[in-house]
Amino acid sequence: MRIALALTGTALAVGSAATLALQSPAGAQATAQSPQNAPATVPSVGPGGAPRSFADLTARLQPAVVNISTTQQIEVSRRLPRFTPGTPLDELFRRFQEQQGEGGEPVTREASSLGSGFIISPDGYLVTNNHVITGRSGEAVVDKITVTLSDRREFEARVVGRDPLSDMALLKIDATGLPFVGFGNSTAVRVGDWVVAIGNPFGLGGTVTAGIVSALHRNIGASQYERYIQTDASINQGNSGGPLFDLDGNVVGINTAIFSPTGGNVGLGFAIPAELARPVIEQLRATGKVRRGYLGVNIQPLSADIAAGLGLPKDRGEIVASVEPNGPASRAGIRQGDVIVRINGQEVTADNTLSYIVANAPIGRSVPVELIRGGQRRTINVTTAERPSETALGAAANDEEEDLPSSPTPPAGEAAARQSLGITLSELTPEIRRQLRLDADARGVVIASLNPNSDAARQGLQRGDLIVSINQQPTNSVAAAAAAVDAARRAGRDTVLLLFRRGNNPARFIGIKLMTPTPTSGQR
Repeated sequence: MRIALALTGTALAVGSAATLALQSPAGAQATAQSPQNAPATVPSVGPGGAPRSFADLTARLQPAVVNISTTQQIEVSRRLPRFTPGTPLDELFRRFQEQQGEGGEPVTREASSLGSGFIISPDGYLVTNNHVITGRSGEAVVDKITVTLSDRREFEARVVGRDPLSDMALLKIDATGLPFVGFGNSTAVRVGDWVVAIGNPFGLGGTVTAGIVSALHRNIGASQYERYIQTDASINQGNSGGPLFDLDGNVVGINTAIFSPTGGNVGLGFAIPAELARPVIEQLRATGKVRRGYLGVNIQPLSADIAAGLGLPKDRGEIVASVEPNGPASRAGIRQGDVIVRINGQEVTADNTLSYIVANAPIGRSVPVELIRGGQRRTINVTTAERPSETALGAAANDEEEDLPSSPTPPAGEAAARQSLGITLSELTPEIRRQLRLDADARGVVIASLNPNSDAARQGLQRGDLIVSINQQPTNSVAAAAAAVDAARRAGRDTVLLLFRRGNNPARFIGIKLMTPTPTSGQR
């Protein structure tokens, strides 16, 4: 299965797999006019709760849904294939290019894409995806954005603000007296509720589809803040940015992505819930940017293997893989390997992730963080900061690897580690540090080889990875690694928790099952 974007386009129909969920900006409803969804008395439900028809609902809501098209000038190389210099073919093609006036310089072509959106105020504020209005890189905004209303009027839109992390954007067109819709309470949505999607799939504007809510709080790996509504209403490329309505005509989600082997609808569509969209859109309208809470930790879900390595229940809490130096968490005393289970009174679960809770936490306020360290629960108060920009947060990590030199004399403990983990370890010598281009402060032992039948190999560990700790015990030598594994065996554990780094990327935890010792000859 692959994730196909709910976005129609030609050269620009690529990029993020998320659609923005937007809320009506602050004060948008404070107007003498009523939103298109104000009358919540449409008799669209018959006996037993099944809709008799969506026609009245559609007639009321469709005028507020718009088609969005973009254009961008892109460079296309005209360079012909190159051959070995000095050969007859190379000379032939060089002369041909000179005759045609084609020196290989790039030429400019116009590319376009299509998406959906919806109006949230009568004075022309509207919502769509960030990926609908950005180019191939997903960074620069396209050259021109055209909004087409249901009555076929066209307007050129300007970008008020956009938020790549949530894939939301707020646009403005110069018009008044427009039909518009409002956001509903997506937290009240239940699995099995009817929903209606209106959008521009495959460029077919004004298309209406209906279905039910199939699941809530879905995480499909598109972003760190996702908690999608899953629906079987037909969602296709070009629906990106379009609204998902409840039967009262409120926007409860923004259609964003689909699971599909072909790029078409197979009944697995995803929408960003209104509860996530509202604060983003309010901030975009007020300031043009989004502020989020920040702890300064790199975290991982507490998967079954990691939980087993810690001796904890799975699916509750997230483990701290690294702590940003001098960040809020570091100043408060949070450490690498801590398992955060509750923050600001909210349980950390797969449905309610640490990233989501922290992003919505008040900035500059002390919040209680409950964590497990060494099997003991404790509470630490952390003063949240504002999340830095993505540029400020990270430098590109160099994960290139080179061949490791062979070790003529295995260090003490290497055989024990190889038998238990299926990993041959090497000390981190200055020569290996240089070859792996590791930072000067990197500590640990290096994987020299792996048993292909080991759990370590199945979990994706590679030659050249640096093991920083085992069961939260530093492994600055092969002997220390062997001792940590031996202690786990004596404690009756069949899984150990490894903290490893690949190149200079952030360290990550992984749970590795210990191998069953192979009896030697004569043993029974």
